[in-house]
Amino acid sequence: MADLVAYLARQLVDDPDAVRVEEEERDDAVVLRLHVAQEDVGKVIGRQGRLARALRAIVRAGGARQRRRVILEIAG
Repeated sequence: MADLVAYLARQLVDDPDAVRVEEEERDDAVVLRLHVAQEDVGKVIGRQGRLARALRAIVRAGGARQRRRVILEIAG
């Protein structure tokens, strides 16, 4: 799942080398923390958060397939 998020984020940003995804296990969920260059944060979030919502929906659907709760956090 982290690889998919990284791939999608690289397609959206101007500096694809700065994209990295950290995976963290919490109590009942897996948290994917997406890091991008500071100037690319807006491109990943999108207008009114549409791209961020779409990325989170993809992650949630993938997690449902694995019967795990997956959360996407976007960090600058």
